[in-house]
Amino acid sequence: MHSLDSASGFEPLGRGIEALRALLEYFIKQTIQESVGLKFSLIKIGFMLSVIGMIWISLVFLQGERTSEEIALNPLNSYDLKLDLDGTGIGYYKVTMPEFSGQQIFVQILDKNLNVISEESIRTKMSVGYFHFENSGIFTAKITNPSENQINLQVELGETNSKNMILPGIIILTGSIMIIISAYMKLKNYKIEQPDENIS
Repeated sequence: MHSLDSASGFEPLGRGIEALRALLEYFIKQTIQESVGLKFSLIKIGFMLSVIGMIWISLVFLQGERTSEEIALNPLNSYDLKLDLDGTGIGYYKVTMPEFSGQQIFVQILDKNLNVISEESIRTKMSVGYFHFENSGIFTAKITNPSENQINLQVELGETNSKNMILPGIIILTGSIMIIISAYMKLKNYKIEQPDENIS
């Protein structure tokens, strides 16, 4: 059984965050150069803003609290994966069965008082679920194997960090609107320059 915790400085995750930061800086510089250099193209600026927003959201998500484990769950047994979450927000769980062949597992999310706040029966190779939490505390993903065979699982429990996604979300929306407006204007100009010919 292996544990991967973001708080412990998991090296591949750290390298991924640094790569995304470098990519984000590159697109920001390109956008500034396009604007300052008077090479203004609405569709190009919109595209760059959308990319910046998506990279930013990826960075925010990767920096959220999370823990994950690989387990071999014996028949009719359960396993608890715990994570300490602060304040209010949206949490998530991801369950993967690498050797999936129709097995079923049951997932429950418990709050600090062991109340069930979310539950799901999973019959797919991978499933992602979300839950809302309103108070700080230790939250538990309880995974149960109701079958008579052992199941190998990869389980992840984390926080989406959704509060910090508002600004990059607005940037993506702005970029998308700019792209739509640019496409509409180009289509409109094309129709003006090349009106439909009457077919005699």
